[in-house]
Amino acid sequence: MRRLRKTKIVATLGPSSSDAETVEKLHLAGADVFRLNFSHGEASDHKSRYDIIRNLEKKVGRPIGILADLQGPKIRVGRFAAGSIELKKGTKFRLDLKDTDGDINRVSLPHPKVMASLEEGTDLLLDDGKLKLCVSKAGSDYVDCEVIIGGKLSDRKGVNIPNTIVNMSPLTDKDRRDLDYALELGVDWVALSFVQRAEDIAEIKKIVAGRAGVMAKIEKPTAVENLDGIIELSDAIMVARGDLGVEIPLQEVPSIQKLIIGKAKEAGKPVVVATQMLESMITSPVPTRAEVTDVANAIYDGADAVMLSAESAAGDYPIEAVTMMSDIAVETEKDPNYRKIMEAKHGSLEATTADAISAAASQVAHTISASAIVTYTTSGSTALRASRERGDTTVLALTPSIHTARRLALAWGLHCVHTKDAENFAEMVEKACNTCFKEGFARPGDRIVIMAGVPFGTPGSTNILRIAWVGEKPLS
Repeated sequence: MRRLRKTKIVATLGPSSSDAETVEKLHLAGADVFRLNFSHGEASDHKSRYDIIRNLEKKVGRPIGILADLQGPKIRVGRFAAGSIELKKGTKFRLDLKDTDGDINRVSLPHPKVMASLEEGTDLLLDDGKLKLCVSKAGSDYVDCEVIIGGKLSDRKGVNIPNTIVNMSPLTDKDRRDLDYALELGVDWVALSFVQRAEDIAEIKKIVAGRAGVMAKIEKPTAVENLDGIIELSDAIMVARGDLGVEIPLQEVPSIQKLIIGKAKEAGKPVVVATQMLESMITSPVPTRAEVTDVANAIYDGADAVMLSAESAAGDYPIEAVTMMSDIAVETEKDPNYRKIMEAKHGSLEATTADAISAAASQVAHTISASAIVTYTTSGSTALRASRERGDTTVLALTPSIHTARRLALAWGLHCVHTKDAENFAEMVEKACNTCFKEGFARPGDRIVIMAGVPFGTPGSTNILRIAWVGEKPLS
């Protein structure tokens, strides 16, 4: 199961990809992490898919990551007596808390905390940004708005509030139930939707309590404004371009995507680019040229992973979509300019022994043309430092923790191996050489670079750099 690329692929499971045979084909085609979308489906659906992935993991002998993506607070208008209305530019329209059907003059916005956050001048985007209102007067239980961009508005359409921090938790009651269930299943990552500030991450991390990695979905302008604090508290970041593209001008999305990737990389946090990457492959066996370029650009930016949503969950060609994404990654990483870009975008190092060893390992491996870098890691922090280097040598992350191995499946350039920890220095070298041979990364006579820490098994103690030769007769 050696991949010919360093960028990882996240594939969403759904109606088109819920049986064991299809999930296995997705993994063999290139999916490294599977996403369970809690916006859709019942608990039994997620349990079935989870079990399929874990059974597949045993079959292929490779750690596979599982991401639970929480729905988050969906702000929607209520219903209309006629099912829909036509809003005309320049007219007045009221949003209130009344539990009655709407008409041409008003409709319910059944979210008291949202209503309390609105003030004069606040812009509201409805139905994925197709309509725009501006608050002209704010009361305690209503807001009067002017229609800036009109159009048809029908029942239960979504509302986005771009530049306002809404005083509400990103965890709804449904999310809390889903989170408990996902953690009970044993997922490796939890993605939090509609993050606005660092405090949102602190809230969910208290609940998760280290049982999974927490991924912040950046899809609001307020999250971009508070990006540094969010990245600091998160374990990973997702550039969620769906709602982000509604709440900011579309032409700003590419630059913000690059900003988020750059800052996440600098912090050594895995970053995923998502939404509409190969959208046309929902119904077509081949993507558009623009989509291929979009995926490649995310890879040139240095993203750890690229994600498929409806393409693999509900599309007609889920296997083809994963295969195409993998092929794009392989070809992009072959480009000599890719290496130049990775080297040019190398971030500054922290003044720590672990960072110094990681940087040195990457440089030494390049200089001596080592076949692989092997890092021993318990918590995963050493492996993530090695990934952050974006070097041209594949990194084998050896860990005694299956949970760490699964979580690291998301990170750029890491080939994760679940194995017993070494008990002494000689065993460490022997195990590293043996694993490189078994996994197909080195042949007898090749050199490898080893990163480890003494005392063994102590998290955060990386302090050794060793060059080793793979022997003529590796152990069986």
